[in-house]
Amino acid sequence: MKAATLRSYIALHTWVGLVAGFGLFIAFFAGAITIFHEELGEWEVRGARVAPMQSSANAQQLVDAVLRAQPKAAEHFGLILPSEHEPVLRLQWDEHHKDGSETEHAWRLDAHGALADAKPESELSHFLYRLHYTAGLPASSGIYVLGIVCVLYGLALASGVVIYAPGFLKDLFALRIGKNLKRMWQDAHNAVGILSLPFHLMYAWSSAILCLGILLMAPFQYLVFDGKLLDLIQSDIYASAPVKPAGVAAPLLPASQLMQIVQREAPRMRIGQMYYKHAGDANGQVEVYGQTHEGTLNAMSVVVLNASSGEVLRVLQPAQFSAGTTFLRGLQTLHFGSFGGYAVKWVYFILGLAGAFLFYSGNLLWIEARRKRSGAQTRGSRWMAKFTVGFCLGSVAGVGAAFLVNKLLVLPAGALPAWEEGAYFAVFFGAIVWAGLRPPARAAHELLLLCAALALALPFAQWWQNGSDPFSALWQGRGIVSGVNLVALLFAWAFWRMARATLRRGRSGDPASVWSLQAPSHTSETEAKAA
Repeated sequence: MKAATLRSYIALHTWVGLVAGFGLFIAFFAGAITIFHEELGEWEVRGARVAPMQSSANAQQLVDAVLRAQPKAAEHFGLILPSEHEPVLRLQWDEHHKDGSETEHAWRLDAHGALADAKPESELSHFLYRLHYTAGLPASSGIYVLGIVCVLYGLALASGVVIYAPGFLKDLFALRIGKNLKRMWQDAHNAVGILSLPFHLMYAWSSAILCLGILLMAPFQYLVFDGKLLDLIQSDIYASAPVKPAGVAAPLLPASQLMQIVQREAPRMRIGQMYYKHAGDANGQVEVYGQTHEGTLNAMSVVVLNASSGEVLRVLQPAQFSAGTTFLRGLQTLHFGSFGGYAVKWVYFILGLAGAFLFYSGNLLWIEARRKRSGAQTRGSRWMAKFTVGFCLGSVAGVGAAFLVNKLLVLPAGALPAWEEGAYFAVFFGAIVWAGLRPPARAAHELLLLCAALALALPFAQWWQNGSDPFSALWQGRGIVSGVNLVALLFAWAFWRMARATLRRGRSGDPASVWSLQAPSHTSETEAKAA
């Protein structure tokens, strides 16, 4: 390859990585945690003791009670059946207002059969999931912004393959540990990137499709298929076509009978949710979702019924998927790691953290490369170092703060989710401001210590909140509590070691480096005093 061409690919890889890296760091770090979304939803419950699993026998009683209290809910609502991690039978309804806003409602039946509020006390797992696909931006726009970032991510991967493919085998396991820290970081960056390349290619592709799918189809919809593309692929995307109410009242078939019909049509299906449309109308439908394990990548199944007559309108199981449905559902399954059990979840967790390291280390390498070319750090390089440290470590510390708030604060019902989210953003933006005021090396050392302290405090917060220390939780068979505590302690140790290494390099490393604490002549007077 010509030297000029190679330089062009290196420039593309570098600048696209810098632009996309900040959003992708949050997406990968939060995504690694949300691989255990269901388990985290159980952990965040006060006391971390899940109630005994309820029976679904009272499902119709709950539906009838909600429709009597809120007739408008008949248009669309979801019935969530008890499961291992969410053992309470509940009904969810998103009320749409004329101004475009929504109000989320959730109900359950209390011990006396009356309606009770079922909104979760904590929404930490949902917030982290939202953080994964929006990077903290408003959900209405963040998903599209992150989709564009993932397209840039794909360009960075492609250019990186072109750059490093010739030395693939030679550099695969090259990790030269020594005094040349830049070379060691370069080796680690390359090794992580090469070994996890298939994972990153899948994520870049699936994320772009899941976030921007509708926008990507728009040109074909209007320029190729004359506005009929969505009609052609509707059966691959949706379980049922939009239905119009007949305007004729028809009583609902009891939920237990609907479930019996589903089990007859799909005997191996484990029912999880039932979504009603136009309940009480002759054209009303219910989409019943569940899991059918048939040795395929995707286990999702759905049976569509008439909600009043029980007529089977569609049965969709993995073995019956069309090519389009197999592709789409398989891509979703690969993206979320919802196959293969805990072995796959732990692999995805490690790869997610490795991906966050990839973007963080990429920025650090760019900063050092700029110094090698110019001989001294420029103002732009110092500010890039500050922002990288504040943004990346701020997001890690913010997540730790949200976890602690979940266990430490005792608040009125419904107030905890706002405090969890507020704690994240307060620490995140506070870290960015702090990094802007401090020399990069000092800020990195201090923020790494903050991350270590927050992670170390979590097992003790759990202990204080419900009297469950890590050892007794393990003895009592509460594996999720023990698992979270163990991971928190490992994070605390890793951040502490990184903080020590940062301080050691700052004191004895190259004085011309942006990570030095020796205040060279080109460093501003303010930064020298702060150091």
